[in-house]
Amino acid sequence: MKVVISAAGTGGHINPGLAIAGKIKEKNPNSEIVFIGTNRGLENDLVPRNGYTLKTIEAYGFKKEISIENFKNIIKTFSSKKDVRKFFEKFKPDIVIGTGGYICVPVFGVAIEMGIPTILHESNSYPGRAVKMYAKKVDRVLVGFKETKENLENRENVVVTGTPTKIKKMNIDSNQKSKLLEEIGIRNNLPIVLIFGGSQGAQKINEAVYDLVDHDLNKNYQIILSCGAKQYDIIKEKLESNGKNINNLKNIKILPYIYNMDEMMNIADLLVCRSGAMTVTEIAIVGKPAIFVPLPSRMANRQEDNAKVLEKIGAAKIISNDNINYQSLSKEIDSIILDKEKLLKMGAQAKTLETKNVLDKIYSEIEKVLKK
Repeated sequence: MKVVISAAGTGGHINPGLAIAGKIKEKNPNSEIVFIGTNRGLENDLVPRNGYTLKTIEAYGFKKEISIENFKNIIKTFSSKKDVRKFFEKFKPDIVIGTGGYICVPVFGVAIEMGIPTILHESNSYPGRAVKMYAKKVDRVLVGFKETKENLENRENVVVTGTPTKIKKMNIDSNQKSKLLEEIGIRNNLPIVLIFGGSQGAQKINEAVYDLVDHDLNKNYQIILSCGAKQYDIIKEKLESNGKNINNLKNIKILPYIYNMDEMMNIADLLVCRSGAMTVTEIAIVGKPAIFVPLPSRMANRQEDNAKVLEKIGAAKIISNDNINYQSLSKEIDSIILDKEKLLKMGAQAKTLETKNVLDKIYSEIEKVLKK
């Protein structure tokens, strides 16, 4: 089987594509899989790292405002269809799979014109422009949330499969938890609040946490903060200028990056984070309460829409990016972390959104489309 997967830009698009590719390889070891992306995004690292070929084309996201640059990017994106067509004619894919985003515009435009079987996967609760553009024309649209299906006009070809992720629910006993915490330098004697803002960190969240700790408001819980590599150095210098050591702070461990995020999410009592589709999916899998600080966007509030999926069932609280500071963060953390019954109830509600056997469901839909 020859497969093309279009995935570009961020891990939220690329990682689901890689997971789907892995499932195809598991079922069909002789499959040929080629990713289509750009020469700018994370795909240039993640795709080759996972052993797949990456073909790059020129494609850009479309902005709402009218500008010469935006107009040029639109022309470049649609002009790249000729390169896609040339590649398809040579590679002859049996199916084209996309995980949303601007890269799907030229790729799916050509695939549909050539009559190649097509599947789109949308991780966000509200579908992006590319998915909405082609939802009626592709063979199948696979979505991460039932809310996504409700936000698409043509629902006949839409299937709720969930979003594939590496995070799993783990049974970690108290001894294992103590060992994990000891390895990063904190004790297992207080509730754990895990705070992160993505691989690069989130400055607004980091600043709120810094001030919260500076005001000694984390007496009743411990914080594990993944702040991002660049911002780690900034925080370290700021602490040193105030006569403090980043490795010797009370009830907090600041890390540039967390490599065992699966374990950390499982042992944490409460999460504070952005609300990308992957993160929301992972929180449902581990069944943890969350405080979301959605990343704002001029284009569309995708992260806010994702956060509301958990908020409306009582599994999460939302603080807007404009309103995040040490007072608002401290208030929300205290309202949850100090109430054990609330912690358990919110976590249980989050767990209700978990979709099981995601990759099996996705592969089943791939088989159906190919047979059709």
